[in-house]
Amino acid sequence: MSSPNPNTADTPVAQAPPTNKRRSILMRLLLVILVLAAIAFTIWYFLVGRWYEGTDDAYVNGNIVQITPRIAGTATSITADDGDFVQQGQVMVKLDRSDADVELQRAAANLANTVRRVRGLYSTVSGAKAQVAVEKVALQRAQADYNRRRDLAKTGAISAEELAHARDALTAAQSALTTSQQQLQTNQVLVDDTVVASHPDVKAAAAQYRAAYLDDVRTVMVAPVTGYVAKRTVQVGQRVQPGAALMAIVPLHQVWVDANFKETQLTHMRIGQPVEITSDVYGSSVKYKGQVESLGVGTGSAFSLLPAQNATGNWIKIVQRIPVRVVFTDPSQLDKNPLRIGMSLDTDVDLHNQNGLALSQQARTEPRFSTDVYHDQLGKANEQIQAIIHANMGK
Repeated sequence: MSSPNPNTADTPVAQAPPTNKRRSILMRLLLVILVLAAIAFTIWYFLVGRWYEGTDDAYVNGNIVQITPRIAGTATSITADDGDFVQQGQVMVKLDRSDADVELQRAAANLANTVRRVRGLYSTVSGAKAQVAVEKVALQRAQADYNRRRDLAKTGAISAEELAHARDALTAAQSALTTSQQQLQTNQVLVDDTVVASHPDVKAAAAQYRAAYLDDVRTVMVAPVTGYVAKRTVQVGQRVQPGAALMAIVPLHQVWVDANFKETQLTHMRIGQPVEITSDVYGSSVKYKGQVESLGVGTGSAFSLLPAQNATGNWIKIVQRIPVRVVFTDPSQLDKNPLRIGMSLDTDVDLHNQNGLALSQQARTEPRFSTDVYHDQLGKANEQIQAIIHANMGK
């Protein structure tokens, strides 16, 4: 039997390292943190999160009003360049008006000549009436001569030949009267129920004058709206054609937001809901106020030039995005912190009020955008037409 090791009694018993105990405490602490975070997130979602839908796929959009000529011409003056601020009605581009002035003078001469010719038609009618009166007198005289000779012929005082001559004269007078009456009717048709100014020929000549006047006025192009100039392409001396884009005007006070939300985010979105907007250029320090104006009627891919054909090949479902238009409710914010077309934005829609409509149910009764800079272009033309007619009416 072997004897015990004399060193065994002096060897200390090995203790478990504290690392496992510390790790267990940390795991429990982490689990508690995760549980608390999940509870906090759940509470936040039900109290706050589920009432908001946001996206960073949003951009500034607005009207880009093109300045385009309506007649061909050569640019002689350009009064604004990119970035310049312009007022509605301000002159933007001038074209050489020599050709337009010549056409306007030709139209004025044609109108004057037409007025004088129509006056001749009225004079012709007066002459035809006088001729009818003369023929009626001649017919009465011929009728009286015939009646007298017919009575004399019964008594044998005149010959039958003389009576035949009287009958022929009566027939000729009747034919002359008929011819004069038909000529009067023909001339009368040309001027019935009109005066010189309302005669069709004069109105046609006046319309030609208005067209020439408009071409002359359109050699000067003005700004339809107030805004900032962009995309100037016209140069002095350039020959421009109708419809060519010379420059654009962007009214930055009429911009809006096109926010592209996922289709799953539109469940509770309604027209009129408030929106909080932040831009990348100003950051979260500037928050714009807005509201939902309309929800798109289709996805962007549905209106693309080449829409997706999901019926062919292998199909993978992709969450689509619907454009939502958001308008700014406080224009003064755009004065302090202006936005430019195409800027990136973040939008958060408040979904608390869901009483609105998902799609508009009423048609607009007034124009959405309009300008009145072209309304009075014919005002002076009508005054000049009246002056030309009056000058050629005679005494």
